[in-house]
Amino acid sequence: MANELDIYLFHKGEHRKAYRYMGAHFIDGGVVFRVWAPHARSVSVVGDFNSWNGENHHMNRINNEGIWELKIDGLNKMDLYKFKVEQADGNIVFKADPYGFYSELRPKTASILYDVPEFKWTDTRWMNKRTASFDKPVNIYEVHLGSWKLNEDGKWLNYREIAGELCDYVKSMNYTHVEIMPIGEYPLDDSWGYQGTGFYSVTSRYGTPEDFMYFINYMHKNNIGVILDWVPGHFCKDTHGLYRFDGTPTYEYQDFRRGENREWGTANFDLGRNEVQSFLISNVNFWFEEFHIDGIRIDAVANMLYLPTFENEDVRNQYGGKENLEAVEFFKKFNSVIHEDYPHCVVIGEDSTAWPNVTKKVEDGGLGFDGKWNMGWMNDTLKYFEVDPIFRKDYHGKLTFSFMYAFSENYILPLSHDEVVHGKKSILNKMPGFLQAQLANVRSLFAYQMFHPGKKLNFMGNEFAQGLEWRFYQELEWDLLNKDENRRMFYFSKDLNKLYLKERALWEDAGDTFQWIEHENHNGNMIIFMRNTRDGDEHIIGIFNFSGEAKYRYKVGVLVDSRYRVILNTDDIKYGGTGLTKRKIFTPIKEGWHFKEQHIEIDIQGNSVIFLKAEKSKKRNQKKKSE
Repeated sequence: MANELDIYLFHKGEHRKAYRYMGAHFIDGGVVFRVWAPHARSVSVVGDFNSWNGENHHMNRINNEGIWELKIDGLNKMDLYKFKVEQADGNIVFKADPYGFYSELRPKTASILYDVPEFKWTDTRWMNKRTASFDKPVNIYEVHLGSWKLNEDGKWLNYREIAGELCDYVKSMNYTHVEIMPIGEYPLDDSWGYQGTGFYSVTSRYGTPEDFMYFINYMHKNNIGVILDWVPGHFCKDTHGLYRFDGTPTYEYQDFRRGENREWGTANFDLGRNEVQSFLISNVNFWFEEFHIDGIRIDAVANMLYLPTFENEDVRNQYGGKENLEAVEFFKKFNSVIHEDYPHCVVIGEDSTAWPNVTKKVEDGGLGFDGKWNMGWMNDTLKYFEVDPIFRKDYHGKLTFSFMYAFSENYILPLSHDEVVHGKKSILNKMPGFLQAQLANVRSLFAYQMFHPGKKLNFMGNEFAQGLEWRFYQELEWDLLNKDENRRMFYFSKDLNKLYLKERALWEDAGDTFQWIEHENHNGNMIIFMRNTRDGDEHIIGIFNFSGEAKYRYKVGVLVDSRYRVILNTDDIKYGGTGLTKRKIFTPIKEGWHFKEQHIEIDIQGNSVIFLKAEKSKKRNQKKKSE
């Protein structure tokens, strides 16, 4: 039964689909089990089919590197099983299958015989047109499937039930993608999936693997991309999981200081070990190949790129630096392999550091990611908005600094789940003032995010100004949509997202597509800048008044001598604003301002934003044609 090529590739760290060899597979009337446990004294297969007694089902060690194998006839799909491992020190543990395709619902921990899931896909049109290019609108709705919405009994919805409701909602709100928080099996609800035990096992909380395939297929048929949160940095230390699988560090680093993640109480993957590389690279291929996932967001990249520091221990690499050189090489290898096999899928990194060239190609000296969360923008921006407008002049640099590096990477601007938990408050309640001022600030924040260079991400509930922090055990506060102020915020988010899709100037980030108009008005809490299309054919001016006071006849230098039309006003009455700005069209005055030959004068309410789009004059069109 041994396949020499599979074994060779697995131990060399080059197996791209190890899940088709390792684990449990139905073959010729039986099930072939394989597991890697290099220092185990013995391994048996136990399950409900043998009363959890492995005396008659001892596995055979088929090579020196520690792969164990056994075929058992007469087993059925959905039978429960584990590996009974006699560890290096003689201790007996019962381990779930690292490559298992389905698992029991917590608190139970057994693997379920399932084999590679199969599904009749009908998303060919989507699959043929998708691309990894960021040269398109990307506006992501981040979702935790267990708390977006519950059924009438307060229970989880099935993947199939979620598919229809979530897809209709996301489409109506004009998002382009959903990003699903981790759905690999995990034992603790409180971890939200970020401390996993079943990396190949779709969590049984919401249904079967085929149910999740239905979910993805449904999204694709409605032109919604699906991005999956993926956690290759660390894993749960529960006894049935990967931790000290054979009694020694197997999937984690041998060096205790590196293998133990003391901050999160987890264990860090040994990214330099070949078998672990085969496990992780194959895992992403599993999601891309078998589930048609469009992209992954790698969680906690900084935790992987840098070596840990403790009070009395400062772990260094061989050159005396803090960089985890094995992680750097892993990311380069990983991204090269993934893009070779799945060139139309995206890999996004959540990196909170200033590590250079994260999204540059590997052959050009980068790490090879397609996108990077702009954590600096998120932290600076939220810090600014939390300050009362009276004192914002002292924080003006929080707004302007991000533009100095905005084009250094392919950035995504996240307002994610991490910012609305653990006492950080909801987006709404971060804002100063009474309710109407808070709502005005939220609208301004969303408009600033949309106008700033970079792709967009918002966590569920932000779009209608949920009041409570996110709670993984409760559904969103949907009843708030019965309130006028939340309903108006809902429609504002919907219109803002639609505008983003419509206007190329808002999503064409590469090239010369940004220009400051005013950025030094600290005391006035004002910034003004321009976004234009790469071909220069269209441009939009964003006017941001982050003070608490209205500005009257405020001068704004404009690029061309043509009319400017209001395409968004966060202070519009229909969004819950005051409607201070009455005019919809502005004609430039032939007087220089902001180093431009002409300017307009505009009234703008405090804590509000206005987008102005230049109309195309006949004169400009004729000049364009002559060129």
